[in-house]
Amino acid sequence: MNYTKHSHFHVALIEPEIPPNTGNIARLCGATFTTLHLVGKLGFRTDEAAVRRAGLDYWDDVEILYHRNIEALYETLPACRFLYFTTKAERLYTDWQYQPNDCLVFGRETRGLPEELLRANWDHCLTIPMPNPAIRSLNLATSVGIVLYEALRQIG
Repeated sequence: MNYTKHSHFHVALIEPEIPPNTGNIARLCGATFTTLHLVGKLGFRTDEAAVRRAGLDYWDDVEILYHRNIEALYETLPACRFLYFTTKAERLYTDWQYQPNDCLVFGRETRGLPEELLRANWDHCLTIPMPNPAIRSLNLATSVGIVLYEALRQIG
């Protein structure tokens, strides 16, 4: 695949657990020419047979990079600004001024990002508002879509 077009953003998923969420995010990344970074131990297989069985016929149209841990992600993207998305943050994702080359970092579906990572980067933690307090969190793929399109909108 030719990856000469690029949205100027990166999406990183830290240890994603649910294959359909990652598949939907991969489709979103492919549609917007955004590089997808899969970090750490995945909760599913991504070999050719598994991808074909899941019906992910667009998988080859997505630039996907694998990293053993977050430090490896940082090493791969030394010029990037990392933004961490969590329900625990106070700053809204719409209040942030996105820049080309930002890396949008999302955590596991069941646990989110590790507390120590959030504490170490609190000034770069953002949230999506959810007016209904009975709802714990949004679906991961939905969250990535909301944030990525806001970032794309801001840079035109």
